[in-house]
Amino acid sequence: MTAYRNYVGGEWIGGEGVSTNINPSDTSDVIGEYVQASRDDAHTAVAAARAALPNWRLSPIQQRFDILDRIGAEILARKEELGRLLSREEGKTLPEGVAEVARAGMIFKFFAGEALRNSGERLASVRPGVSVEVLREPVGVVGIVSPWNFPVAIPAWKIAPALAFGNCVVFKPASLAPGSAWALAEIISRAGMPEGVFNLLMGSGGAIGDVLTGADGVDAVTFTGSDVVGRGIAARAVTTGKKVQLEMGGKNPLVVLEDADLETAVNCAIQGAFYSTGQRCTASSRLIVTGGIHDRFVEALCRRMRELTVDHALAPGADIGPVVSQEQLDQDLAYLDLGKEEGAHLAFGGERVERKTRGFYLTPALFTGTHNAMRINRDEIFGPIAAVIRVQGYDEALETANDTHFGLVAGIVTRSLKYADDFKKKAAAGMVMVNLPTAGVDYHVPFGGSKGSSYGAREQGSYAREFYTTVKTAYTLP
Repeated sequence: MTAYRNYVGGEWIGGEGVSTNINPSDTSDVIGEYVQASRDDAHTAVAAARAALPNWRLSPIQQRFDILDRIGAEILARKEELGRLLSREEGKTLPEGVAEVARAGMIFKFFAGEALRNSGERLASVRPGVSVEVLREPVGVVGIVSPWNFPVAIPAWKIAPALAFGNCVVFKPASLAPGSAWALAEIISRAGMPEGVFNLLMGSGGAIGDVLTGADGVDAVTFTGSDVVGRGIAARAVTTGKKVQLEMGGKNPLVVLEDADLETAVNCAIQGAFYSTGQRCTASSRLIVTGGIHDRFVEALCRRMRELTVDHALAPGADIGPVVSQEQLDQDLAYLDLGKEEGAHLAFGGERVERKTRGFYLTPALFTGTHNAMRINRDEIFGPIAAVIRVQGYDEALETANDTHFGLVAGIVTRSLKYADDFKKKAAAGMVMVNLPTAGVDYHVPFGGSKGSSYGAREQGSYAREFYTTVKTAYTLP
């Protein structure tokens, strides 16, 4: 089997051994072998990016537009093929995989336009005859570390703005899903950029991450992953004076009030908690339900959960694919045991199941009779597991929703404009959904949270320039 190589300084290079990429829907299916970069390769990539920066940072904006637009167009033209690869290696269903790839293509096209819209300001000085310009310049060489759960979309929303604003990139994808990242890198490699502007390093997070956070040649690091790893990256990066952007997960609440439309509430819970196998930082794993609707909601939710089909990610009609790996499955099963030990009632699911192919299949699970102090309501499980917390009314629901270390997204289902408006103001989260699932955001608006979920500037949309550019103030006396 031919090994897929890393891309450094405009060339596909070897490394230290290979990693085998396994299909979580069918562990006998080997997707490919991917070359593992060494620390020396990482230093070489940083040097290549550094060497390319002086010319690329001053490149014409039309050139950047054309390159990013070409990348986006090819991604969209190949969305079925690339979506199948994504679903095969990550485990989300084929419709979800294709939709993610399409989103990545649209992200590149959006930031192609942003390359043309990177405006500054011209102001009058308080000193007579002096003019002032506020200019936006690229931050420099950007180290990008992305997770496995969105192996195309998240790299896209980091790589595209970095390139659009004139930065050079060293990209380290998650080891669990290198295939989609490599396919994206291969498209980028043919888009017409100078050598060294974009570099791909597959391999150990410890080795490559240490270089990206410690090397003098890297000016900024953007990371999406666990809060534990994120805090470590921040600590190392700050000591070397790097700009840091972190997205570190969530324990997101979905509040269901007594006046809610029951069908809407159930749909929000099903999509938010269980689709993509619950492996989303925006998943609504805490379902906070007021007493007047609690029993009807739980009954209706369990009924809908029985109708969900857990199967091979590429199987027609599959609603939920497998968990991404044996390690993640073991973690999910451990939390199911923990929930029972804590006194929660497993109302539905949580069963290890077999299908035609050997994979990491788990039925979606719902706990009831829980309270917010339980670990299943404190820790980010990152699986198809949700817990119902019964509360008396809106005020307790809001207090419970905000009682978490995280603050990525919060949702509410209600017919009341009063409660909806109040929740939008008082929910301690970076994003709020009203009568919509907590998972599912647009690509042209800012993404990010508060508290332990996020650190640094927002991602996506026009707000991305806050991280990928730096401000220069220039005075002129004619």
